[in-house]
Amino acid sequence: MAKTFVTFGQDHVHQIEDKIIDKDCVAVINCDSAEHGRQLAFEIFGKRFCFEYPEKYFNGKEQMKYFHRGFINVN
Repeated sequence: MAKTFVTFGQDHVHQIEDKIIDKDCVAVINCDSAEHGRQLAFEIFGKRFCFEYPEKYFNGKEQMKYFHRGFINVN
């Protein structure tokens, strides 16, 4: 199983069940491939996200200093 990581802009706020997804967190999508993860990002968030990263391109240690709410699984 692969993962896709999704980040958001200042005014991109989503509520999925009891979870608030916004600029201060990174959404984690479990998927079968990078292409599948990208497809799911658009299905879940529409066009209201900033970037999506396949697992091999997301350096969590370096990038997470900008996302103080951490990772949030969305599926």
